[in-house]
Amino acid sequence: MSGELSVIRSSSVYRNMKDPAVLKYYYKFKTLEKLGSNDVYGSSPPDVFIGRFGYPKVFIGPLVPPELGDTTVMGSPEMWVGKSMEEIVSYRSNLIRGMYSTNVKNAGNGRIEEMIAELDMADKYSGVEEVLKHKPVLNMHFDENSQPFGPSAKMTDMKMDNSRSNPKIEKAYSDTDMNATKAIIELYEKGIPVSKIQKSLSAGVLGLGGNRKFVPTRWSITAVDDSLGKYKLRTVKESDSIDSIMVFENVALDNRWLVIMLPGSWEYELVEAWYPNTTWNMDSPNIEIFSSYEPFKGRSKYAEIGGCYYAARFASSELLTKIQKQARVVILREAHPGYIMPVGVWNVREHVRQALRSQPLHLNSFDELLAFIGSKMDIPINTWIKNSTLLSLAVRQRRLTM
Repeated sequence: MSGELSVIRSSSVYRNMKDPAVLKYYYKFKTLEKLGSNDVYGSSPPDVFIGRFGYPKVFIGPLVPPELGDTTVMGSPEMWVGKSMEEIVSYRSNLIRGMYSTNVKNAGNGRIEEMIAELDMADKYSGVEEVLKHKPVLNMHFDENSQPFGPSAKMTDMKMDNSRSNPKIEKAYSDTDMNATKAIIELYEKGIPVSKIQKSLSAGVLGLGGNRKFVPTRWSITAVDDSLGKYKLRTVKESDSIDSIMVFENVALDNRWLVIMLPGSWEYELVEAWYPNTTWNMDSPNIEIFSSYEPFKGRSKYAEIGGCYYAARFASSELLTKIQKQARVVILREAHPGYIMPVGVWNVREHVRQALRSQPLHLNSFDELLAFIGSKMDIPINTWIKNSTLLSLAVRQRRLTM
């Protein structure tokens, strides 16, 4: 293995760190170099992962790096804003996933199942040993819907050092009469990070006692974003409209974001443009554009774009709740070739949040808005209008009033 690693280190591709395959394998080799045996002992951030394949029988398990100390950043996407792709992959590639097969209905029932809940509730990084059936394999998980992690192996046992539970999460865990949605909202209002709430839902810690189950990580992330967005929108939809066009912008991980808020009653749309050789557009030579939209009453079908739609909607609803206004919101995203691999929905939530923490640009007319979009985005404004329900509606309304 050391020979293979030295080849990667000496390659010109490694020096540029722009080839996703080399980047992934470089960090996987670095992680496996640290292992002295099949078993892994280290400080979990804390973090757990619940798979979805084979549902309702799935693999559950901790994510553990082969190192001790403060590993909090490895499991906290809220701390990754401003970090490079290499730094994020470095954090996550260190986390070795132990895979233990169980039924989702066994949450809290069984020794390992109980330890998964205990680890999730831990207030800080905790010592965990994964007893693995074989050495971790080099597969490295990357998904636009959930945070990446490193090598994995089937797990036969798990041991955990004593840890202190987060009292707010422990209280929700003890309240077996509180449904999951209410628990999600209460934890959010008490200041628990969204990523931590998502893990608690996934680990079967939240919900009515008789209904608790493990929720695949990918599903729990979207469920929490969706629930918190709907919760915020109840207040937003009763507020007065903004009185001028507001635009927020951000650039991160070679993604460009424009968050546009137009006066009017709540409507929302996310439009994403993926350049060739990016996550959702690996094979086409052309830019691919996807969009999902909802009117004031919301939508009944799952968004075509997927979890990113709900993450960006939640972030938008946070800002509107804070300023006690409502608006028609359209978010434009260009994913450029430097976005070499998916790193999870957090990328959308946290970078839209970051954009909305900045001072908005106030514009006086729709023509000013179109000119601004044209100055900030590479894709022509007519292409955005063609692919956006909200922008095309605004263009038609402007023509009717002229």
